[in-house]
Amino acid sequence: MKRKDLVLALAVVMGWGTNFTFMKLGLDGIPSMLMVAMRYLFVMVPAIFFVKKPNISFKYIILYGLTVGVGQFACMFYAIEIGMPAGLASVIMQLQAFITPALAAIFLREKLNFRQLTGFAIAFIGLITIGFASVTGDIISVPLKAFLITICAPVFWSISNIISRIASDELVDMGEEPDTFGMVVWSSIVPPIPMFVLSLIFHRPSVVIDSIRNLNLVSVFSVLFLAYIATLFCYGAWNYLIFKYPLSVISPTSLLVPVFGLLVSRVVLSEQLSLMQWIGVSFLLLGLIVTNLNLKRFFHYGSLPMDSCEENNPENH
Repeated sequence: MKRKDLVLALAVVMGWGTNFTFMKLGLDGIPSMLMVAMRYLFVMVPAIFFVKKPNISFKYIILYGLTVGVGQFACMFYAIEIGMPAGLASVIMQLQAFITPALAAIFLREKLNFRQLTGFAIAFIGLITIGFASVTGDIISVPLKAFLITICAPVFWSISNIISRIASDELVDMGEEPDTFGMVVWSSIVPPIPMFVLSLIFHRPSVVIDSIRNLNLVSVFSVLFLAYIATLFCYGAWNYLIFKYPLSVISPTSLLVPVFGLLVSRVVLSEQLSLMQWIGVSFLLLGLIVTNLNLKRFFHYGSLPMDSCEENNPENH
């Protein structure tokens, strides 16, 4: 991988890892459902005027927007609002790496290999350990409701991955390249209205109005970071990288997202984990590594000179 692309990949995982801390900071001044609505409102404007609509049916755009914006982020923001630590949330979100292949096996008839099943088993041990330690721990106790709602977020994320895959396959069948960035931008028209309605239901109209009137700089900056850095920049850069390099080279870098998530939340928010929670996190990360890191291919491509120009192989995408 070229040096500039390696730096870009690190910037992406840092942005996604830091994203969870900005969620926590922003929620100090904005109710969770309203914050999701604002995030997507800023994603939609002005990006939708500069990004062409992907050549797919609106049903996929709507379904993707509902699963990612309304499902995934409503669960994630609300869970953090009621007590889920940002760093721990960044780890649990990586469950999508296990849930997505399981759903693909069911709906797309993709086969699970032994490495994936082994990773699932290791990660499941980690999840159970984190859950038990979190609801009974002394150092950092997580409400059971927040823990369970957090687990729902990667489920919705995984469903959105299946929707995106089906839509992309249809484009490929028509002889066109998938446009996942266009999907992200155009699906942003979906969440604002339902999330604003949910904010009125969850937080009462008076709370929502007061929050809008009394926006502080930290909350505003958090929303802007989530919209323009974590969403537009990170997704745009990631899509650029996965079209330029084999997935076996790019995908393992995403394993650094929870690492940055834990580090940034520790420095900025002073979050701490108990020994048992760290053990659970270690098992979950080990499961991710076993599932996602194809060492043979990784080291094969990694042995290329840093500034060499790899040719795209369509079979790798």
